[in-house]
Amino acid sequence: MTKTYDVVVVGGGVIGSSVAYFLAAEPSFDGSIVVVEKDPTYTSCSTTLSAGSVRQQFSTVENIEMSKFGSYFIRHIDEFLAVDGEVADVQFVEQGYLFLVTGRGLSVLKENVALQRSLGVDVALLSVYELGSRFPWLRCDDLCAGSLGLTGEGWFDPYTLLMALKKKAQSLGVTFLHDEVTALRLNGSRIMDVTLRSAGTVGCSAVVNAAGPGARAVAQMASVDLPVRSRKRFVYVIDCRETIANCPMVIDPSGVYVRPEGNQFICGVSPPEHNDPDCFDFEVDHSLFEDIVWPTLANRVPAFEAIKLTNAWAGHYEYNTLDQNAIIGAPAGVGNLFLANGFSGHGLQQSPAVGRAISESITFGEYRTLDLSRFGYERVVTNSPIKELNVV
Repeated sequence: MTKTYDVVVVGGGVIGSSVAYFLAAEPSFDGSIVVVEKDPTYTSCSTTLSAGSVRQQFSTVENIEMSKFGSYFIRHIDEFLAVDGEVADVQFVEQGYLFLVTGRGLSVLKENVALQRSLGVDVALLSVYELGSRFPWLRCDDLCAGSLGLTGEGWFDPYTLLMALKKKAQSLGVTFLHDEVTALRLNGSRIMDVTLRSAGTVGCSAVVNAAGPGARAVAQMASVDLPVRSRKRFVYVIDCRETIANCPMVIDPSGVYVRPEGNQFICGVSPPEHNDPDCFDFEVDHSLFEDIVWPTLANRVPAFEAIKLTNAWAGHYEYNTLDQNAIIGAPAGVGNLFLANGFSGHGLQQSPAVGRAISESITFGEYRTLDLSRFGYERVVTNSPIKELNVV
């Protein structure tokens, strides 16, 4: 006899586990949930290989609001994810993001800060003088201004958050399966069942695509074309001999970033478009560090002229080639497939808001706390990208 679940979640990373948790915790939902994850060790998971950060400094209302809830969730994790009185410590370091701009970016920065403040984000617009006073280790002579998140921004341990979501979901009755989805069977406009490589056929009422870099292949099983590709990103770990006090996540005008990680620092940058192929391997490109990241950091922070590269790793973005924003909700033509894909590096910080949103869509047929309909699949069909200016 075919095993049946009300909801099958494809992918057990932070997005899939968040969906499972919020569904299981919703009093109005009383169905069964299974999360299918092909790598239960999470060693190659985008979540665990990320830089583990959260920020509210976006230029799009929905991105700001999603990350605001993400920050709230992390700060109040004991209210959401405690199990038998035990609370996960995600080690949230609330030291902010610092976006730096030269003359060309000043007007956009001011507009972004005005929008962020109107939505309750605690962000400061700093002059060059204020930047130099607050961060004396920073070279500012080519800058015009910077914006600094004063609260609600920083970094944390992504693996601990993922495990806390999974443990809480399991305590609420969610089943996690070590398996892989190989097919979706449709009858008209609905998915009737899911084929798993090991467990065979599983019946369902709804399917959530939270497959991260593999989301496109899952969507294709339902004849849905997702503009989501697996793109490799590198994180470099460096030692610096000099003390750099009170360092936030610094975003150089070039896009190069750096932040503290314990007694060291991590840094990186998105590869140039002509050298950013679709891929699934984990080979590290050290030339990107030598040719772009290190020279930029040494120019921005003179202390970084003398650094030592101690480690590096590669992870994957589920990169939305349309506009680098999330695709959320059911596509027309497949009413019980719910997409949570294409976050392009923002998935970790937006996972609580997305989990809540998908839970509401499945349970009530609508968004009830934060309207994310603008991020629906329809914009893919009509080729209507949402322009987010603060893509890092």
